Amino acid sequence: MLHAPPLGALLRRYAAGTALTCEPVDEGLLNRGYRLRTTRGRYFLKHHFDPDTADPASIARQHRATERLADLGVPVAPPLPGHDGRTVAVVGGHAYALHPWIDGRHRHGAQLTPGQCGRLGALLGVVHASLEHVMRAAHAERLPPGRGGHVPRGLGVNAPPARDPERDPEHASERAPARRMPPPERPARATAAAPAEHTSPAERTTPVETTVPAPSPDPADTFVLIDDLLARVRRHRPADSFDELARHRLLERRTLLERHADRRPPRSGPVGWVHGDFHPFNLLYRGDAPAAIVDWDRLGVQPRAEEAVRAAAIFFVRPDGTLDLPKTREYARAYRRAAGATPSELMAAVHRVWWERLNDFWMLRWHYERDDTRADSQFPAASALAVWWTREYDAVCGAFAD
Repeated sequence: MLHAPPLGALLRRYAAGTALTCEPVDEGLLNRGYRLRTTRGRYFLKHHFDPDTADPASIARQHRATERLADLGVPVAPPLPGHDGRTVAVVGGHAYALHPWIDGRHRHGAQLTPGQCGRLGALLGVVHASLEHVMRAAHAERLPPGRGGHVPRGLGVNAPPARDPERDPEHASERAPARRMPPPERPARATAAAPAEHTSPAERTTPVETTVPAPSPDPADTFVLIDDLLARVRRHRPADSFDELARHRLLERRTLLERHADRRPPRSGPVGWVHGDFHPFNLLYRGDAPAAIVDWDRLGVQPRAEEAVRAAAIFFVRPDGTLDLPKTREYARAYRRAAGATPSELMAAVHRVWWERLNDFWMLRWHYERDDTRADSQFPAASALAVWWTREYDAVCGAFAD
Protein backbone atom coordinates (compact mmCIF):
# COMPACT_ATOMS: atom_id res chain seq x y z
CA MET A 1 0.00 0.00 0.00
CA LEU A 2 1.33 3.42 -0.96
CA HIS A 3 2.51 5.53 2.00
CA ALA A 4 1.42 2.88 4.52
CA PRO A 5 1.15 4.46 7.98
CA PRO A 6 2.61 2.74 11.07
CA LEU A 7 -0.74 1.34 12.21
CA GLY A 8 0.53 -0.76 15.08
CA ALA A 9 2.39 2.09 16.75
CA LEU A 10 -0.46 4.48 16.12
CA LEU A 11 -3.35 2.35 17.32
CA ARG A 12 -1.55 1.47 20.53
CA ARG A 13 -2.01 5.15 21.42
CA TYR A 14 -5.81 4.95 21.10
CA ALA A 15 -8.68 2.83 22.34
CA ALA A 16 -9.50 2.04 18.72
CA GLY A 17 -8.93 -1.71 18.52
CA THR A 18 -6.87 -3.63 15.98
CA ALA A 19 -6.66 -2.71 12.31
CA LEU A 20 -8.64 -4.85 9.87
CA THR A 21 -8.32 -2.76 6.69
CA CYS A 22 -6.61 0.50 5.78
CA GLU A 23 -7.22 2.08 2.39
CA PRO A 24 -5.90 5.39 1.04
CA VAL A 25 -8.63 7.86 0.16
CA ASP A 26 -8.27 10.41 -2.63
CA GLU A 27 -5.28 12.49 -1.68
CA GLY A 28 -5.67 16.20 -1.15
CA LEU A 29 -3.15 18.80 -2.15
CA LEU A 30 -1.48 18.97 1.25
CA ASN A 31 -1.91 15.84 3.34
CA ARG A 32 -2.77 12.15 3.17
CA GLY A 33 -5.80 10.30 4.43
CA TYR A 34 -6.82 6.69 5.06
CA ARG A 35 -10.10 4.89 5.53
CA LEU A 36 -9.39 2.69 8.53
CA ARG A 37 -11.56 -0.17 9.80
CA THR A 38 -10.69 -1.79 13.10
CA THR A 39 -12.24 -4.23 15.52
CA ARG A 40 -13.94 -1.24 17.17
CA GLY A 41 -15.27 0.74 14.24
CA ARG A 42 -14.46 2.92 11.26
CA TYR A 43 -12.04 5.83 11.37
CA PHE A 44 -10.35 8.42 9.23
CA LEU A 45 -6.59 8.54 9.78
CA LYS A 46 -4.96 11.78 8.70
CA HIS A 47 -1.26 12.01 8.00
CA HIS A 48 -0.18 15.64 8.26
CA PHE A 49 2.42 15.20 5.57
CA ASP A 50 2.92 18.69 4.15
CA PRO A 51 5.80 20.33 6.04
CA ASP A 52 4.12 23.74 6.00
CA THR A 53 1.11 22.42 7.94
CA ALA A 54 2.65 19.56 9.95
CA ASP A 55 3.82 21.34 13.09
CA PRO A 56 2.30 19.33 16.00
CA ALA A 57 1.65 22.42 18.12
CA SER A 58 -0.24 24.10 15.27
CA ILE A 59 -2.25 20.94 14.61
CA ALA A 60 -3.14 20.66 18.29
CA ARG A 61 -4.36 24.24 18.28
CA GLN A 62 -6.57 23.49 15.29
CA HIS A 63 -7.95 20.50 17.15
CA ARG A 64 -8.74 22.53 20.25
CA ALA A 65 -10.49 25.12 18.09
CA THR A 66 -12.74 22.50 16.51
CA GLU A 67 -13.51 21.01 19.92
CA ARG A 68 -14.64 24.37 21.23
CA LEU A 69 -16.58 25.09 18.05
CA ALA A 70 -18.37 21.78 18.49
CA ASP A 71 -19.31 22.90 22.01
CA LEU A 72 -21.05 25.87 20.39
CA GLY A 73 -22.96 23.60 18.02
CA VAL A 74 -20.96 24.38 14.88
CA PRO A 75 -20.95 21.30 12.59
CA VAL A 76 -17.34 20.28 12.98
CA ALA A 77 -15.91 16.93 13.97
CA PRO A 78 -13.05 17.02 16.48
CA PRO A 79 -10.36 14.31 16.54
CA LEU A 80 -10.14 11.46 18.99
CA PRO A 81 -7.78 11.84 21.95
CA GLY A 82 -5.24 9.15 22.67
CA HIS A 83 -4.67 7.44 26.01
CA ASP A 84 -2.59 10.44 27.08
CA GLY A 85 -5.33 12.91 26.14
CA ARG A 86 -3.40 14.25 23.17
CA THR A 87 -4.98 14.49 19.72
CA VAL A 88 -1.72 14.55 17.71
CA ALA A 89 0.39 11.40 17.52
CA VAL A 90 3.98 11.81 16.34
CA VAL A 91 5.48 8.56 15.10
CA GLY A 92 8.76 8.37 13.21
CA GLY A 93 8.87 12.14 12.95
CA HIS A 94 5.45 12.33 11.28
CA ALA A 95 2.26 13.78 12.76
CA TYR A 96 -1.03 11.87 12.63
CA ALA A 97 -4.56 12.37 13.92
CA LEU A 98 -7.36 9.81 14.25
CA HIS A 99 -10.98 10.74 13.59
CA PRO A 100 -14.14 8.64 13.64
CA TRP A 101 -15.44 8.13 10.12
CA ILE A 102 -18.41 10.26 9.09
CA ASP A 103 -20.54 9.30 6.13
CA GLY A 104 -21.35 12.28 3.99
CA ARG A 105 -21.11 13.83 0.55
CA HIS A 106 -19.73 17.01 -0.94
CA ARG A 107 -22.16 19.39 -2.63
CA HIS A 108 -21.37 22.15 -5.10
CA GLY A 109 -23.49 25.26 -5.36
CA ALA A 110 -25.37 23.87 -8.37
CA GLN A 111 -26.69 21.14 -6.07
CA LEU A 112 -28.01 23.62 -3.48
CA THR A 113 -31.41 25.29 -3.44
CA PRO A 114 -31.55 29.05 -2.83
CA GLY A 115 -32.51 28.35 0.77
CA GLN A 116 -29.57 26.02 1.20
CA CYS A 117 -27.29 28.69 -0.27
CA GLY A 118 -28.49 31.03 2.44
CA ARG A 119 -27.80 28.39 5.04
CA LEU A 120 -24.30 27.97 3.63
CA GLY A 121 -23.61 31.68 3.98
CA ALA A 122 -25.01 31.68 7.49
CA LEU A 123 -22.81 28.72 8.35
CA LEU A 124 -19.65 30.52 7.28
CA GLY A 125 -20.75 33.62 9.15
CA VAL A 126 -21.29 31.51 12.26
CA VAL A 127 -17.84 29.99 11.82
CA HIS A 128 -16.23 33.43 11.71
CA ALA A 129 -18.20 34.81 14.67
CA SER A 130 -17.66 31.65 16.71
CA LEU A 131 -13.94 31.46 15.95
CA GLU A 132 -13.52 34.98 17.25
CA HIS A 133 -15.19 33.89 20.48
CA VAL A 134 -13.38 30.60 21.04
CA MET A 135 -9.92 31.76 19.97
CA ARG A 136 -10.13 34.90 22.05
CA ALA A 137 -11.34 32.92 25.07
CA ALA A 138 -8.91 30.05 24.66
CA HIS A 139 -5.77 31.92 23.69
CA ALA A 140 -6.44 35.51 24.78
CA GLU A 141 -5.55 36.59 21.25
CA ARG A 142 -5.71 40.36 20.73
CA LEU A 143 -7.96 40.80 17.73
CA PRO A 144 -10.17 43.65 16.56
CA PRO A 145 -13.42 43.76 18.58
CA GLY A 146 -16.47 42.05 17.13
CA ARG A 147 -18.96 44.03 15.11
CA GLY A 148 -22.21 42.57 16.40
CA GLY A 149 -22.16 39.22 14.60
CA HIS A 150 -24.85 36.92 15.88
CA VAL A 151 -25.80 33.31 15.56
CA PRO A 152 -29.01 32.65 13.61
CA ARG A 153 -31.56 30.27 15.04
CA GLY A 154 -31.47 26.72 13.78
CA LEU A 155 -27.72 26.21 13.58
CA GLY A 156 -27.29 25.21 17.20
CA VAL A 157 -24.57 27.74 17.97
CA ASN A 158 -25.86 29.32 21.12
CA ALA A 159 -23.77 28.58 24.16
CA PRO A 160 -20.19 29.20 25.34
CA PRO A 161 -17.98 26.20 26.18
CA ALA A 162 -18.97 24.58 29.45
CA ARG A 163 -16.04 22.21 29.80
CA ASP A 164 -12.55 21.49 28.59
CA PRO A 165 -13.09 19.44 25.42
CA GLU A 166 -9.43 18.47 25.31
CA ARG A 167 -10.10 16.17 28.27
CA ASP A 168 -13.48 14.86 27.15
CA PRO A 169 -13.13 11.97 24.67
CA GLU A 170 -16.89 11.45 24.54
CA HIS A 171 -17.33 14.58 22.46
CA ALA A 172 -15.05 13.55 19.61
CA SER A 173 -17.49 11.13 18.04
CA GLU A 174 -18.33 12.42 14.58
CA ARG A 175 -15.37 13.20 12.39
CA ALA A 176 -13.94 11.94 9.17
CA PRO A 177 -14.17 13.18 5.62
CA ALA A 178 -15.71 10.83 3.12
CA ARG A 179 -12.88 11.42 0.64
CA ARG A 180 -9.95 13.68 -0.16
CA MET A 181 -9.88 15.68 -3.34
CA PRO A 182 -7.93 18.68 -4.61
CA PRO A 183 -9.72 21.94 -3.79
CA PRO A 184 -11.10 23.87 -6.75
CA GLU A 185 -9.15 27.00 -5.83
CA ARG A 186 -5.69 27.84 -4.69
CA PRO A 187 -5.31 27.89 -0.91
CA ALA A 188 -6.06 31.36 0.35
CA ARG A 189 -2.70 31.83 2.04
CA ALA A 190 -0.75 31.44 -1.18
CA THR A 191 0.21 34.58 -3.07
CA ALA A 192 -1.37 35.10 -6.44
CA ALA A 193 1.60 36.04 -8.60
CA ALA A 194 4.40 34.05 -6.97
CA PRO A 195 4.91 30.66 -5.34
CA ALA A 196 3.62 30.32 -1.80
CA GLU A 197 6.22 31.51 0.66
CA HIS A 198 7.85 28.83 2.78
CA THR A 199 7.18 30.07 6.27
CA SER A 200 7.68 28.34 9.56
CA PRO A 201 4.64 27.13 11.51
CA ALA A 202 5.22 29.88 14.05
CA GLU A 203 5.14 32.51 11.33
CA ARG A 204 1.95 31.07 9.89
CA THR A 205 0.07 30.86 13.14
CA THR A 206 1.27 33.80 15.22
CA PRO A 207 -1.59 36.34 15.27
CA VAL A 208 0.83 39.27 15.47
CA GLU A 209 2.27 38.14 12.15
CA THR A 210 -0.97 37.32 10.39
CA THR A 211 -2.82 40.47 11.39
CA VAL A 212 -0.43 42.57 9.30
CA PRO A 213 -2.49 43.45 6.20
CA ALA A 214 -1.15 41.71 3.12
CA PRO A 215 -0.31 43.78 0.06
CA SER A 216 -2.30 43.08 -3.08
CA PRO A 217 -0.51 41.52 -6.07
CA ASP A 218 1.67 43.89 -8.04
CA PRO A 219 0.84 43.77 -11.76
CA ALA A 220 4.49 44.40 -12.62
CA ASP A 221 5.33 41.04 -11.07
CA THR A 222 2.41 39.43 -12.85
CA PHE A 223 3.58 40.68 -16.25
CA VAL A 224 6.94 38.98 -15.65
CA LEU A 225 5.16 35.79 -14.65
CA ILE A 226 2.93 35.89 -17.73
CA ASP A 227 5.96 36.21 -20.02
CA ASP A 228 7.65 33.27 -18.28
CA LEU A 229 4.54 31.10 -18.57
CA LEU A 230 4.09 32.00 -22.22
CA ALA A 231 7.67 30.88 -22.88
CA ARG A 232 6.97 27.59 -21.09
CA VAL A 233 3.83 27.09 -23.17
CA ARG A 234 5.81 27.63 -26.39
CA ARG A 235 8.44 25.11 -25.31
CA HIS A 236 5.96 22.42 -24.32
CA ARG A 237 6.00 19.45 -26.70
CA PRO A 238 3.88 17.99 -28.02
CA ALA A 239 1.57 20.96 -27.98
CA ASP A 240 -1.99 20.17 -27.00
CA SER A 241 -5.37 21.81 -26.39
CA PHE A 242 -4.41 22.76 -22.84
CA ASP A 243 -1.42 24.71 -24.22
CA GLU A 244 -3.72 26.50 -26.64
CA LEU A 245 -6.15 27.53 -23.91
CA ALA A 246 -3.31 28.53 -21.58
CA ARG A 247 -1.77 30.79 -24.22
CA HIS A 248 -5.13 32.40 -24.98
CA ARG A 249 -5.88 33.09 -21.31
CA LEU A 250 -2.39 34.44 -20.60
CA LEU A 251 -2.57 36.93 -23.47
CA GLU A 252 -6.12 37.86 -22.52
CA ARG A 253 -5.18 38.40 -18.89
CA ARG A 254 -2.21 40.57 -19.80
CA THR A 255 -4.53 42.83 -21.78
CA LEU A 256 -6.98 43.04 -18.87
CA LEU A 257 -4.22 43.91 -16.42
CA GLU A 258 -2.85 46.61 -18.69
CA ARG A 259 -6.35 48.07 -18.92
CA HIS A 260 -7.06 47.92 -15.17
CA ALA A 261 -3.59 48.40 -13.65
CA ASP A 262 -4.75 51.59 -11.91
CA ARG A 263 -7.38 49.65 -9.94
CA ARG A 264 -4.93 47.81 -7.70
CA PRO A 265 -6.56 47.70 -4.24
CA PRO A 266 -4.91 48.82 -1.00
CA ARG A 267 -3.93 46.43 1.76
CA SER A 268 -6.62 44.17 3.12
CA GLY A 269 -9.33 45.22 5.52
CA PRO A 270 -10.59 43.92 8.90
CA VAL A 271 -9.19 40.57 9.92
CA GLY A 272 -10.34 37.76 12.16
CA TRP A 273 -9.94 34.03 12.64
CA VAL A 274 -10.98 32.08 9.53
CA HIS A 275 -11.10 28.47 8.38
CA GLY A 276 -8.68 29.39 5.62
CA ASP A 277 -9.81 26.85 3.01
CA PHE A 278 -13.62 26.85 2.89
CA HIS A 279 -14.76 25.11 -0.31
CA PRO A 280 -17.05 22.23 -1.35
CA PHE A 281 -14.51 19.48 -0.70
CA ASN A 282 -14.03 20.65 2.88
CA LEU A 283 -17.73 20.52 3.74
CA LEU A 284 -19.64 17.27 4.16
CA TYR A 285 -23.41 17.06 3.89
CA ARG A 286 -25.64 14.41 5.40
CA GLY A 287 -28.89 14.67 3.49
CA ASP A 288 -29.62 18.36 2.98
CA ALA A 289 -27.80 19.59 6.07
CA PRO A 290 -24.11 20.34 6.62
CA ALA A 291 -22.65 17.53 8.72
CA ALA A 292 -19.04 18.60 9.19
CA ILE A 293 -16.56 21.26 8.12
CA VAL A 294 -13.22 19.48 7.76
CA ASP A 295 -9.56 20.23 7.06
CA TRP A 296 -8.66 23.10 9.36
CA ASP A 297 -4.97 23.08 8.36
CA ARG A 298 -5.09 26.72 7.30
CA LEU A 299 -6.85 28.08 10.36
CA GLY A 300 -5.46 31.56 10.91
CA VAL A 301 -6.07 35.28 11.10
CA GLN A 302 -7.07 36.66 7.71
CA PRO A 303 -9.58 39.13 6.21
CA ARG A 304 -12.88 37.42 6.98
CA ALA A 305 -14.94 39.00 4.22
CA GLU A 306 -12.40 37.87 1.64
CA GLU A 307 -12.82 34.26 2.73
CA ALA A 308 -16.56 34.71 2.25
CA VAL A 309 -16.06 36.01 -1.29
CA ARG A 310 -13.50 33.35 -2.20
CA ALA A 311 -15.80 30.61 -0.98
CA ALA A 312 -18.70 31.94 -3.05
CA ALA A 313 -16.46 32.12 -6.12
CA ILE A 314 -15.77 28.40 -5.67
CA PHE A 315 -19.21 27.15 -4.66
CA PHE A 316 -21.18 29.14 -7.24
CA VAL A 317 -18.96 29.19 -10.31
CA ARG A 318 -20.55 27.51 -13.32
CA PRO A 319 -18.65 25.38 -15.86
CA ASP A 320 -18.66 28.32 -18.30
CA GLY A 321 -16.88 30.55 -15.78
CA THR A 322 -19.86 32.64 -14.68
CA LEU A 323 -21.18 33.02 -11.16
CA ASP A 324 -24.72 32.11 -10.20
CA LEU A 325 -25.55 35.58 -8.93
CA PRO A 326 -29.01 34.82 -7.46
CA LYS A 327 -27.55 32.06 -5.31
CA THR A 328 -24.57 34.24 -4.45
CA ARG A 329 -26.96 36.96 -3.26
CA GLU A 330 -28.80 34.53 -0.94
CA TYR A 331 -25.49 33.31 0.44
CA ALA A 332 -24.07 36.81 0.96
CA ARG A 333 -27.15 38.16 2.71
CA ALA A 334 -27.11 35.31 5.19
CA TYR A 335 -23.37 35.64 5.71
CA ARG A 336 -23.63 39.35 6.49
CA ARG A 337 -26.35 38.74 9.06
CA ALA A 338 -24.48 35.92 10.79
CA ALA A 339 -21.04 37.54 10.75
CA GLY A 340 -22.16 41.12 11.40
CA ALA A 341 -20.42 42.23 8.20
CA THR A 342 -21.45 45.37 6.36
CA PRO A 343 -22.21 45.67 2.63
CA SER A 344 -19.19 47.97 2.23
CA GLU A 345 -16.91 45.29 3.74
CA LEU A 346 -18.20 42.74 1.25
CA MET A 347 -17.78 45.15 -1.68
CA ALA A 348 -14.19 45.89 -0.67
CA ALA A 349 -13.54 42.15 -0.40
CA VAL A 350 -15.07 41.60 -3.84
CA HIS A 351 -12.63 44.12 -5.28
CA ARG A 352 -9.63 42.52 -3.61
CA VAL A 353 -10.56 38.96 -4.60
CA TRP A 354 -11.31 40.11 -8.16
CA TRP A 355 -7.84 41.65 -8.33
CA GLU A 356 -6.35 38.50 -6.82
CA ARG A 357 -7.99 36.41 -9.55
CA LEU A 358 -6.68 38.69 -12.29
CA ASN A 359 -3.13 38.11 -11.05
CA ASP A 360 -3.50 34.43 -10.16
CA PHE A 361 -1.95 31.67 -12.30
CA TRP A 362 -1.38 28.92 -9.77
CA MET A 363 -2.99 26.24 -11.94
CA LEU A 364 -0.69 27.05 -14.84
CA ARG A 365 2.32 27.15 -12.54
CA TRP A 366 1.49 23.70 -11.24
CA HIS A 367 1.07 22.41 -14.80
CA TYR A 368 4.19 23.94 -16.34
CA GLU A 369 6.58 24.36 -13.41
CA ARG A 370 5.75 21.27 -11.35
CA ASP A 371 4.36 18.99 -14.04
CA ASP A 372 1.38 18.56 -11.71
CA THR A 373 -1.85 18.23 -13.66
CA ARG A 374 -4.32 17.64 -10.82
CA ALA A 375 -5.91 21.07 -11.26
CA ASP A 376 -6.05 21.03 -15.07
CA SER A 377 -9.74 20.17 -15.20
CA GLN A 378 -10.55 23.26 -13.12
CA PHE A 379 -8.60 25.68 -15.28
CA PRO A 380 -11.20 26.38 -18.01
CA ALA A 381 -13.88 27.62 -15.57
CA ALA A 382 -11.45 29.34 -13.19
CA SER A 383 -9.67 31.23 -15.96
CA ALA A 384 -12.95 32.24 -17.60
CA LEU A 385 -14.27 33.52 -14.27
CA ALA A 386 -11.65 36.27 -14.04
CA VAL A 387 -12.66 37.58 -17.46
CA TRP A 388 -16.40 37.39 -16.78
CA TRP A 389 -15.95 38.96 -13.33
CA THR A 390 -14.17 41.93 -14.90
CA ARG A 391 -16.97 42.45 -17.40
CA GLU A 392 -19.73 42.00 -14.79
CA TYR A 393 -17.92 43.73 -11.94
CA ASP A 394 -20.87 45.91 -10.85
CA ALA A 395 -23.30 42.99 -10.90
CA VAL A 396 -20.97 40.88 -8.75
CA CYS A 397 -20.59 43.72 -6.24
CA GLY A 398 -24.34 44.07 -6.15
CA ALA A 399 -24.85 40.38 -5.45
CA PHE A 400 -22.63 40.57 -2.37
CA ALA A 401 -23.90 43.93 -1.09
CA ASP A 402 -27.67 43.95 -1.85
